[in-house]
Amino acid sequence: MDFKLSKEQQMIKQMAREFSQRRLAPIADQIDKTHEIPDEIVRELGDLGLLALPISAKYGGAEAGYDGYVLAMEEITQVVGSVQLLIAAHVLGMSILETFGTDEQRKQYLPTGVTGEKIFSFAFTEPGTGSDPKQITATARKDGDNWVLNGTKRFISNANYPGIMGCVFKEEESGKLVTFLIDKGNVEGYSISEPWEKMAWNGQPLYDIYFKNCVLPQANMLGKVGEAFHQLESGIGYGKMGLAAASVGISQAAFDLSLQYVKEKLHRGQPILKFQAIQLMIAQMAQKLEASRLMLYKAASDANFNSKHNFMKFAKDAAMVKCFCGECAVDITRLAMNVHGSYGLMKDYKVERLYREAIMSPQIEGVPHIQEIIIANAIAQGY
Repeated sequence: MDFKLSKEQQMIKQMAREFSQRRLAPIADQIDKTHEIPDEIVRELGDLGLLALPISAKYGGAEAGYDGYVLAMEEITQVVGSVQLLIAAHVLGMSILETFGTDEQRKQYLPTGVTGEKIFSFAFTEPGTGSDPKQITATARKDGDNWVLNGTKRFISNANYPGIMGCVFKEEESGKLVTFLIDKGNVEGYSISEPWEKMAWNGQPLYDIYFKNCVLPQANMLGKVGEAFHQLESGIGYGKMGLAAASVGISQAAFDLSLQYVKEKLHRGQPILKFQAIQLMIAQMAQKLEASRLMLYKAASDANFNSKHNFMKFAKDAAMVKCFCGECAVDITRLAMNVHGSYGLMKDYKVERLYREAIMSPQIEGVPHIQEIIIANAIAQGY
């Protein structure tokens, strides 16, 4: 049993860390305030290969696996969570296409996603769905050789960027789910709302998407009618893996800031780290952080195989790691706020932003009790 990173993994981690410190740290507050990630940052992410770490080299990706992917995402989130979320939504969309698309679809769309020329998305959630695919109301109706799409999707990442979006609809005749590949902004009948105002991760806006008699050819269908639920299980798993990595990054940043603070903050001439109450909080943070990271790395390593060959195991692992790491991030940042006292409430201190980001984590890609149901169902089936 070896817990050491390979040379390639160390290089990925170091590259992501250096890029984050050099390019993202100076503009982190700007991104949070302006709600925008500069276009040149997206281009640089593509140039460095950070937009396609788990994607096959056959399509231009780094083929670094999901273990390499989460290492980079952890480093980026320590500096700017919004940039990590852009990448995570992009990788989710590309991963679903690579797993379930035809070779022709992969060759047509993946290379532009690898470079960052186009940014991918995936749309499932609707105003009334929550985490239940059976409540999808957006429809796909067969019309000769084409399909006509109608409906609304909610809280969709990367909807404002040109590129491909995988979008789930209910086939009118059978009621079964089907996924279509949408060329965002380049299809008549596709439009987006104004961005939602969120409490955190402001540089990564969320949109509602509207389809009004949007016509697509059969070639844009991903798989077959009735296969979208299976695609959803896998696709949401990719998203959960990225979100778990974000949670670990937030936890690490909160721990580092807290440790620095208690070493520098003085009480009667001595650092407040001398107080046992402070020591206990630091110890609790360290334990939760270590447990989160080990669970994430194990799940990401297993995902290299399970995401393509054992979907039920992958779905269980993704639910577990998303739920656990997200809850730990909330606990760790709460302790970090306690350590900082009143200073933690001030926007001059980064821990304030980290706390806002952490408490969003459990609510994205399925709330904790839904993850626990997925886990329990998988266990009941022997996974």
